[in-house]
Amino acid sequence: MKTTYNFLTMVLVSCCLTATITSCDDMLDTVPQGQFTAEQLDDSSVEGLLASAYAGLEAHFYGNNEAFAGPSTNWIFDVRSDDAYKGGGGTGMEENIHLLEVSEVNSDNVSCLNKWQNNYYAISRVHNAMLALQSATSVNNADQIMGELKTLRAWYYFDLIRIFNRIPYFTEADDVNTKPNDEYTRDEIFSFIKRDLTEAIEVLPAQKSSAGRITRTTAQAILAKVCAFTSDWEGVKQNADAVINSGQYSLYSNFGDLSKVNMNNGSESIFALQTSTANDNAHINWSNLLNCTYSDGNLYGTGDDFFYGSQNLVNAFRTNPENGLPYLDGTFNKVNVTENYDGCLDPRVDFTVGRIGFPWRGHLYTAGWCRAYDTYGEYSNKKAWPAPEEALAAWPWGANALNFMFIRYADILLLKAEALIETAAGTNAATDNDLVEARNLINQVRQRAQNSIDGSYSPQDLDPSKADYYVELYPTDYDGNLAWTKDRARMAVRMERRLELALEGNRWFDLVRWGNDYLISTMNTYMTEESALRPYYSGRSVSANEIFLPVPLAEIDNSNGLYKQY
Repeated sequence: MKTTYNFLTMVLVSCCLTATITSCDDMLDTVPQGQFTAEQLDDSSVEGLLASAYAGLEAHFYGNNEAFAGPSTNWIFDVRSDDAYKGGGGTGMEENIHLLEVSEVNSDNVSCLNKWQNNYYAISRVHNAMLALQSATSVNNADQIMGELKTLRAWYYFDLIRIFNRIPYFTEADDVNTKPNDEYTRDEIFSFIKRDLTEAIEVLPAQKSSAGRITRTTAQAILAKVCAFTSDWEGVKQNADAVINSGQYSLYSNFGDLSKVNMNNGSESIFALQTSTANDNAHINWSNLLNCTYSDGNLYGTGDDFFYGSQNLVNAFRTNPENGLPYLDGTFNKVNVTENYDGCLDPRVDFTVGRIGFPWRGHLYTAGWCRAYDTYGEYSNKKAWPAPEEALAAWPWGANALNFMFIRYADILLLKAEALIETAAGTNAATDNDLVEARNLINQVRQRAQNSIDGSYSPQDLDPSKADYYVELYPTDYDGNLAWTKDRARMAVRMERRLELALEGNRWFDLVRWGNDYLISTMNTYMTEESALRPYYSGRSVSANEIFLPVPLAEIDNSNGLYKQY
C-alpha cells in the first residue's frame, strides 16, 4: 500500500513565508493540491510542507480571534506581568485577557485554549512535513530541512512548556491519541527540546540561504533561551557565544530602527515572524492586530487599542540625574512619569510607548489616541508599529509589513551577561572577570540607548525640548553603592532586560524563570501599588498555583481521560 500525503493545508502558506523557500510567484503558481505518493514527493512538495510548518508561527489557522487571544507574539503574557495593561475599550472587552491580567486563571479561559491549540496545530504541520521528508525518495538538502523542522518543533514545544505546567509531548512517530499529559516530567520535555535543537545545530547551514529561514545560529539562540529558562547557565554561555562569535549580528545603530519595515531581517534580527501586506493582507501580524492605537485623525484607522504600557513600566525608565543609571534600589516607582515629570529619562521609553504631547513616528500623540483613557491611561504600545505612512488607515487596523522578532541580538547579549553573573565565582568586578565581561555586555546595550538620543532622527519619536533624556554606562571606577558586585550586577541585568525588551513578550517569562518568590513578590507589590491608578487591581494577587495556565477544559473533555489538570 502506498503512503499518501494531503497538501490542502498549503493554501494557508503566506507568500512572504514561502518566499523564504522559493519565489512568491513560483509558489503561488505551483502550490501542490490533493495527494501525492511517496515516490512523487520532491524538493518542491516537501519544501512546500516546510513552508506550511513555518506558517504556524503566524498562529492564524482558521479565523482571527485565535491569533488575537493566543498570539505568537505572547503580548497577553506581558499583560500578565507588571509591564502592561490589557487596554481596549474597557475591562469587559476580551474579558478573557482581563482575567489573565488580574490573575483570575480558569481552565475555560479561551486564551488558554487558543494558545494550546495554536502550538499543537503548528506541531502537527511540522510532523506532516517530517513524515513526508522521511518517505521522500528525491529531496535535496534533506538533512537541512529536517534541522529546520526540529528547530520549529522545539520552539513550539518551548512556548508551550513555559506557559502550561504539564503538556503532552509526542513526535512524528507517535499516535497522539495515546499520549497523556503526564507521561513526561517538565525536565524530560526540556531535554527533548534541547535534543531537537542540538541535532538541528549539527546539520543547519551557518548562513541564511534567504531571509527568514532558520540557520545554525537561530537554533543556538533558541537553545540559549531554553537553557536560561532551565538555569543551565553553561549552556547559555556556550550557545550565546556561538551567536555572538558568528559575526553575523550587531545592534542597530538607533533604537528606533527596531520599528522600521526597511530594517526587517537586519543585523539585529535572529528569529522573526515574516509578515507581508501582499495577497490582500492575508499574512500581516494578526497576533498583534488588536493592539493598534486608536490614532486620532485616523492615521492607522480607529484601532482597537489593546496592550498598554503600565505606569510601573514607564516609571522604570527614570534615570538618576547624578549618574544616568536606573534606580536599582526599587525607588523607580516612587515618582510617576506624567506630563509634569521633569526628571531624567531613558530615551527608550519614547520608542516603546506613546506619551501625550510627544512625537509618535513624526506625528503628535494626544489623548485622542487613547480609546479608554480613564481606564487604561495614555501609554499605547508603540514599538510594534512603524510610521503610519507604512501602514493601513482602515481594516485591518494599521496592517503593515513589520516583522516581529521572537529573538533579537540584544536579548542574546543580555542572556550571556546574566549567565556570567549567575556563575561568577567572585563577589565583585575587582576579583571576577566574568562580572567585568557581563558589565561590558550590558553597557553595549546601554550605549545604543545613549546613541539614540537624537531629536532629529526620522521619523521623530523623541523630543529633547520636553524631556531630559540621560543614559550613562555602568561605571568601572565607583565604590560604595555603585560598586559592581554580583548582587548589583544581577539587579542591573534584570532591569536592563525589562527596559530593552519591554512589550516584546519576554517580561512574564523572565519573571517565571527568576523563581516563584521573585515573581510573586514583584507582581503582588505591583498590583497593590498600581491599584491606586487602576482600581480593578484592588484586592488582586498572584499565587504560586496561578503562574502556569491550566490545561484547557475543552482539551480535557475531549481527551478521553488522557489529560489531567495541574
